[in-house]
Amino acid sequence: MGTAEREEYADVVIVGTGVAGLYSALNLPRDKRIIMITKSDVESSDSFLAQGGICVLRNEADYDSYFEDTMRAGHYENRKESVDIMIRSSQAVIGDLIGYGVEFQRAAEQPAEGNPAAAAVHPDEAAGHPAGQQVSGDTDQDTEKEGLLKGYAFTREGAHSRPRILFHEDITGKEITSRLLARVRELDHVEIWEYTAMTDIIVRDGKCTGIIAQKVGKDGQPTDGRAAAGTTADRDSAVQAGGTIKIYAKDTILASGGIGGRYKHSTNFPHLTGDALVIAKKHGVRLEHLDYVQIHPTTLYSRKPGRRFLISESVRGEGAVLLNKNGERFVNELLPRDVVTAAIREQMEKDGTDHVWLSMKDIEKEKILKHFPNIYQHCLEEGFDVTKEAIPVVPAQHYFMGGIWVDSDSRTSMEHLYAAGETSCNGVHGANRLASNSLLESLVFAGRAADKICKDRGWISEDTRGQSGKQFRRQGKTDTEYMETSDDTREREDIA
Repeated sequence: MGTAEREEYADVVIVGTGVAGLYSALNLPRDKRIIMITKSDVESSDSFLAQGGICVLRNEADYDSYFEDTMRAGHYENRKESVDIMIRSSQAVIGDLIGYGVEFQRAAEQPAEGNPAAAAVHPDEAAGHPAGQQVSGDTDQDTEKEGLLKGYAFTREGAHSRPRILFHEDITGKEITSRLLARVRELDHVEIWEYTAMTDIIVRDGKCTGIIAQKVGKDGQPTDGRAAAGTTADRDSAVQAGGTIKIYAKDTILASGGIGGRYKHSTNFPHLTGDALVIAKKHGVRLEHLDYVQIHPTTLYSRKPGRRFLISESVRGEGAVLLNKNGERFVNELLPRDVVTAAIREQMEKDGTDHVWLSMKDIEKEKILKHFPNIYQHCLEEGFDVTKEAIPVVPAQHYFMGGIWVDSDSRTSMEHLYAAGETSCNGVHGANRLASNSLLESLVFAGRAADKICKDRGWISEDTRGQSGKQFRRQGKTDTEYMETSDDTREREDIA
């Protein structure tokens, strides 16, 4: 068996290849060696699975309602500073995504209508707002006349007071992640190692100086010395099958996703088992809100084992309604996720059933086929035509609001160790995440992690970013180019 231990050196090592990992890599200098690892293949990150869309601050008039929607959904346990940063940064991030080639739906192709049925049944509680509070729609006054968001369509999901979600059909996550991945793959200084799992972090004098990794198979277990089927060749044969590798790095970013793999019923990929949290706890890195787990109200009911298929909240935002066994509505579909989940579970208990029903009959067939082609096709393969019949749905684990505590720059409690995406807890989501805030939050704070690393290292000026294709320029004193040395006698101080 190949059990040899090998050492590698990088400027930054990133654990995870979802939107957080990819975006942080794109925001690091082009003259630095970046190593990214992923426990599975690059397309098996939950970022690829995100359906509904990504939120954006439409205009200054939208700020207060967006802030309130996020806080209300999070039961006011959110960190206000983080919420403000996310909202204020949203248009810049969207601009980057568009620059990277992400194609959001255009207004001419998809008129925004919202869910009139939900508002009609519960006029005083539309989107979770109290009686007397006005719920603004897609009026002429609210529509962007010029600028970045001009011409784009917006959809609305539960607990949002207005449509502010950009989308690409019902595969927004795949569209964004695949575009970012394509850009990263163009970069010679970034290496992506698939089927490579982090088994520990390297700590010296209380500071993180890299990670320990090991080659794994498709089941996430260490290989027996043979390369796992379907893997890509690691550059320079850096990871030996069956062996371990120490990757020393000046800074480490943990962006390895959530904990859904630990649940019997989850929308997450099964290999996402919270490894980074276990390792962080082992080294005394601060964790926060480990009990804040979000259950999504609507996944397609199935007796088959494995990952649950999500039925996006935007389906309800466009007019789908929830029904009990008698075909009667029992909840406002646009309330926050935890509220709708509780209502569904209560109804299932009353009905003595394993699921409730979701009907899309009030949505035009043309809109279903255009906006939700992935959902339509998957349900068809499972024997349901959503244009003609209701489908059985049931709640399942979906998202983790807790994680490794980080500050507003995504720094953990250990020096030179960062965390971003679902792995981290920056307080944006509070006790319950607002729909379509996950992609935005991941991107904003992954970018801030990269920015902070660059600023602290003196790699770039504060006003120079890698986003939107801008080129980096070195600022200040040149760092020791230790990775150009071929032997293993390099001083560890170069990493710290």
